[in-house]
Amino acid sequence: MEKNKTLTDYLSLIYKWKNFVIINILIITAAISVYAFLQPNRYRATATVMLPPESSLGGLSGLVSGKGAAGMGAKLLGLGGNTSEDMILGILNSRSSLIKVIDKFDLKNYYQIKDKDIDKTIKEFKTDISFAPNEFGMIDISILNKDPRVGAEISNFFVNLVDSASIALNIQHAKSNRSFIEKRYKESLSDLNLAEDSLYRFQKQYGVFALDQQLEAAVKSSAQLEGQITSLELVEHTVKQTYGDASPEYLRVNSEVKMLKDKVAELKNSDKIESSNVFLPFKKIPELSRDYLKIYRDLQTQKSILEVLLPLYEQAKIEEQKSIPTVMIIDKAEPSFLKAEPKRGVFIAGVSLVGLFFLIMTIFIGEGATAGKEFKNTIEEKNYIFFTMIKKMYRIKN
Repeated sequence: MEKNKTLTDYLSLIYKWKNFVIINILIITAAISVYAFLQPNRYRATATVMLPPESSLGGLSGLVSGKGAAGMGAKLLGLGGNTSEDMILGILNSRSSLIKVIDKFDLKNYYQIKDKDIDKTIKEFKTDISFAPNEFGMIDISILNKDPRVGAEISNFFVNLVDSASIALNIQHAKSNRSFIEKRYKESLSDLNLAEDSLYRFQKQYGVFALDQQLEAAVKSSAQLEGQITSLELVEHTVKQTYGDASPEYLRVNSEVKMLKDKVAELKNSDKIESSNVFLPFKKIPELSRDYLKIYRDLQTQKSILEVLLPLYEQAKIEEQKSIPTVMIIDKAEPSFLKAEPKRGVFIAGVSLVGLFFLIMTIFIGEGATAGKEFKNTIEEKNYIFFTMIKKMYRIKN
């Protein structure tokens, strides 16, 4: 039964192969060092941008961004600025933006893409760019390039791209909003005119100008007439007792009583409506009230709709025309001559450690291959011959 190996056994084994390890690790380190120092320096240029405060958006955003229906409508329709952090990152990472930068700075030649394939160029370019929010909530646009000046120019060009693209998207969005609101505004204006015409015809036909006041006046007038009738009836009775029912005085008072009673009856029961009469007949009041209130309600509804739509319409027209910057530049990218990549020391150390690991694995495999001379297959025999040659080459004793 094979004895379990201890840490000392493994260290002894590595010491036994020390020449193999030292020579090969020196070769690997030297080769990777040459490769690392042949790589050109790359410099990072960073521009920092942020969204402008909402109060600086301008236009009528202050008019429609407050409380009430107009403010709610402005928020739902996206008036007063639509730029967001996600939109900025989306524009920066969009294929169209990347292609514009690649074409402007001839990055196909920079990355030495032989067939000038745009997808390969984009893939290479993406490894050198970084768009991300920083800890302060602003967006950093970082570019790695061999030329620090070109890197700064690319970073600043991205800022211009996102600003112009965001403005174009906002204008397109505002144009769509304006078209929709304008159509609805004109419809509401037409409905308001119809409601006003209906009210005009109703008032002209029935003489209803202020229903409540006219009804109150009719009731008061009827009460006064009833009071006068009662007084005259008392006078009529007295005159009849004094002068008789054939006397001129009685006939005069009786005529006045009948006239007033006819007036009251007409006021209460007449179906005839005269536009010149300020008093409304009691019998027609329910019907007139219903028709008047319906027309008046439609008129007030259209006025309320128009009050909401008008500021939205004006705001949409301004949003469509304005082209104010949608992002604020906090830090413009400047050429940096402090090397960002490659990190040669880290790279060399990392590759050397990986090489050392594989060399140690080779030692363990080699010892296992040369431990016995009875082979189960030709592969084991070939391994035995190969590692035996390595032992002789590095003068490793069994």
